Amino acid sequence: MIAVVDYHKGNLKSVERGLVAAGAEVLVTSDPAAIAKADAIVLPGVGAFADAAATMRELGQMDAIRERIAAGVPFLGICLGMHLLFEEGVEGAPREDDETSTHNARGLAVLPGVVTKMPKQDEHSLSYKVPHVGWNTVHFGDGSEGFGGAHQASSARARQMQAGGLSERAGLSERLGVAELLADRFQECPLFEGIPSGTYFYFTHGYIAPSGPFVVGETTHSVTFPSAVQYGEAAYGVQFHPEKSSDAGARLLQNFVSIVKGA
Repeated sequence: MIAVVDYHKGNLKSVERGLVAAGAEVLVTSDPAAIAKADAIVLPGVGAFADAAATMRELGQMDAIRERIAAGVPFLGICLGMHLLFEEGVEGAPREDDETSTHNARGLAVLPGVVTKMPKQDEHSLSYKVPHVGWNTVHFGDGSEGFGGAHQASSARARQMQAGGLSERAGLSERLGVAELLADRFQECPLFEGIPSGTYFYFTHGYIAPSGPFVVGETTHSVTFPSAVQYGEAAYGVQFHPEKSSDAGARLLQNFVSIVKGA
């Protein structure tokens, strides 16, 4: 049974339909007890970070999800659901323009870092439409050279953070075992089995996750940003919406269901 988490925001039917079509038995639920008993968890992407996090905390879903991820239960976060894997997010927070603010909304803190606004200009001052809405490509590491200089630099910084100890605000991530997320990101990610690098998926978002060694896919709009992340062996997040991404999205959901059945 895959629990699709209902945090009382938006229509969850498209995610449910996509998983059922992929061969899954699905329960859409807001009950943390049901989430804690599920064989896998999908956290869909609807709403703003601060509002969603507050509702999930109020309903008792945060602890249930965090504990199941720590136990190795398969997890898929979609769009905002991926963002909520991180420690903090600026979206909807009292000081949204300050990514270092202690007033940022708190997430699940499975992965380290702060989810911030997507820039409206690139490094050459060319303007881009934000939110980023529409089809775009997702690129994977090639097993040797990785994603490029900018990503390698951010990954090196993340490794330094691990070696030197995370900040006090990252204590929860440390307790969950940050070392587990540092598996070789260039190994083939089972979530993308049979999906070529450069495949188009459907995006709709105005905020982006931080980079780090947990990144398994990247996309470029105004900047290059993480579009897929992995924690441990079976917890994933995707920035795009597989349930709206035609055949490629259907294949990704089938892959996730296969991961669940093999767990």
